[in-house]
This record gives sequence, C-alpha cells and structure tokens, in this order.
Amino acid sequence: MSETPAVTVTIEGKTGYAQSIHSGQHVWTSDEPSSRGGTDTGPNPTALLLSALGACTAITLRMYAERKQWELGVIRVRCALFPRKDARPRIERELTVASSLTEEQRARLLEIAGKTPVTKIVMDGAEIATRLG
Repeated sequence: MSETPAVTVTIEGKTGYAQSIHSGQHVWTSDEPSSRGGTDTGPNPTALLLSALGACTAITLRMYAERKQWELGVIRVRCALFPRKDARPRIERELTVASSLTEEQRARLLEIAGKTPVTKIVMDGAEIATRLG
C-alpha cells in the first residue's frame, strides 16, 4: 500500500547555492548569503524552516480565534534559532497580537501554538527516508 504525501515540494538548483523551490503553483528561492558563497537571492534553508514554523503558528492561531470569535487583529510571530554546542538547538518563538486578551485567552493561545502541525514535526522530529534516483 502506497502512502499519499500531505505536501510535496521540488527543489532544483543548476549552479551555485541558489535553489528554485516549487510547490503546486508557487515558486520561491532559497540561497546562502554572499558571505557564505551564495548570491543572497533568497532566505537560507534555516530561515525557511523558521518561517514555516512561524507561518503555521500564525495561521493556526487565526483559525482557532475565528472559531472562538476572538478578534486578534495583527498576529506577529518572531522565531529565532539558537544553536548550542552540547545540546539540541533551541528555537524561541514570540507571539504578539494587536488585541487585548484575557489571561485565559492568552494561556489558550500559547497551548494551541504548542500543538500546530509544524511545531509537532519540529518537536517530535520526522523520519527522513532518502534515496538517490
């Protein structure tokens, strides 16, 4: 029985470090900064990972708030990666919403943020099966 992927992306690079990323009708670029030998035509892969975490968090919080009929206004998610020599890297995620919230609402949003799909993948890890075609 073959599994059907939830999401598929295709990455192609001809020369250098710049990569063209395709998913459905969307195309974007990843690269390395010039200080690391790239041409800085897009965010590096780590920034893309953090952006996926932040975007998933904001989208999930918006969906939850809409179901609860809570007005959040602008949702801002800031993610930062802190590599550590003798431990797992740490990601700090800061959430800001434009509206005032009760302590109960704030606690619930923090709980929901911890359960977003990308958060779970990052926290739990994912099995990566690689083959060379």
